[in-house]
Amino acid sequence: MWLAFESSCDESALALVSEQGEVLGEWLHTQIEKHAEYGGVVPDLAVGEHLNNFIPLLGLALSEFDLPTIVTRIVVTRGPGLVGCLGMGITFAKSLGLIWNIPVFGANHLRGHAFSVFMQEISNGQLPWGNVLPHLGLLVSGGNTLLFELTETRKIKVIAETVDDAAGEALDKGAKLLGIPYPGGAKMEVVAKEGKSNMYDFPRAFPGKKELKFSFSGLKTSLLYKIKGWSNQEIYRAKPDLCASFQQAVVDQLVRKSRHVIDQGQFKSFGLSGGVANNELLRHEFSNLCEEKSVRFLAAQKKHTGDNAAMIGFAAFADSGVLLNNVDQALSFDPSLRLV
Repeated sequence: MWLAFESSCDESALALVSEQGEVLGEWLHTQIEKHAEYGGVVPDLAVGEHLNNFIPLLGLALSEFDLPTIVTRIVVTRGPGLVGCLGMGITFAKSLGLIWNIPVFGANHLRGHAFSVFMQEISNGQLPWGNVLPHLGLLVSGGNTLLFELTETRKIKVIAETVDDAAGEALDKGAKLLGIPYPGGAKMEVVAKEGKSNMYDFPRAFPGKKELKFSFSGLKTSLLYKIKGWSNQEIYRAKPDLCASFQQAVVDQLVRKSRHVIDQGQFKSFGLSGGVANNELLRHEFSNLCEEKSVRFLAAQKKHTGDNAAMIGFAAFADSGVLLNNVDQALSFDPSLRLV
């Protein structure tokens, strides 16, 4: 059994994952309410919350499972993320490894998101890679926007990434400009449902098929200039349409660039993961795209789109043939590394 730790940002999480990749238990504490009053994640506060939360979470896990008896390996997020937050998770994981005399492994946070779309594909303890590879994945979150290929030999190759803001970051910043509180992107989606997405024309960066990259900073700037000089009342009245149009511009760029890559390859499946993958419009448009292109659509479960330990444990299952017995030397999200 794998006991997984996740603490890359503001979620303290544990999960128990079997040797066959089945998630047996999950325990999570979110800090959203703590950080909401500051309009975003405060690193020092997040570190303190991890310190307060991991022992109670471990207590909950121990009340359900005899962990010292059944856990044979521990895996912990080693990056990327906030340094202090990562340090808390690694410290707890290493401490348990010493107490229980079991090895501790490191896993890459982005790798966890990338593999999260396959978590529901486990059947009879097997993951039928032949049904889903080669695979095109889009990892879209507050900190990352990556389009990558997972080849038939299970190598990851990054195809396109953002040159500035991530998609989730743009949604959060756009929401802040419109006076929508943290977490902005999720709340913008709610407001957008009452608006019309064609009311305002916002830019879609890099329209060319050969421009394999994303950019969202210009979109945010466009919104800033759009409402410059508007009164609070004018912004309030236009907010649903502004949100719908801004959100559509983000989704259009993601879908268009993915469409270009799908047209150039022979992919059996397409995966959508990361916190922004929770967006219903994004899911709907990618579902339609995959149906049009006869590519299987795999989306991470909504409970696994945000930061969670289940995906870290599952990544350890998927990478178990090549993980190193040292948290400081574990695999990174690198196209040159082979997945076994």
